[in-house]
Amino acid sequence: MNDIVTAIRTVPLEHYVMLSFVLFSIGMAGAMFRRNTIIVLMCLELMFNSVNLLLTAFSAHHGDPGGQVFVFFIMLVAAAEVTVGLAIVVMMKRNVDSVDINQLNRMRG
Repeated sequence: MNDIVTAIRTVPLEHYVMLSFVLFSIGMAGAMFRRNTIIVLMCLELMFNSVNLLLTAFSAHHGDPGGQVFVFFIMLVAAAEVTVGLAIVVMMKRNVDSVDINQLNRMRG
């Protein structure tokens, strides 16, 4: 475990911030401009993972394990989000025969 913290501290913190910013931006653009529900869910996961990377980097940089514990809970929420999201995608495919987000308004009861 100490080797991982040492490896994270050898890379400057600014590199982690820039990588996290780029990943979050790609995820945000994909979530805003794509209409396929599965791709939107993948972009949301990319945004979650960019935040996890940043929290882990700051946690290791400051020597506080609290950020890494918080990352664990974010991963639990992301797993629940994927489960619910995939259930919605399956229901859309059954009812509307499409996974296009614009078709989602047809599911109103």
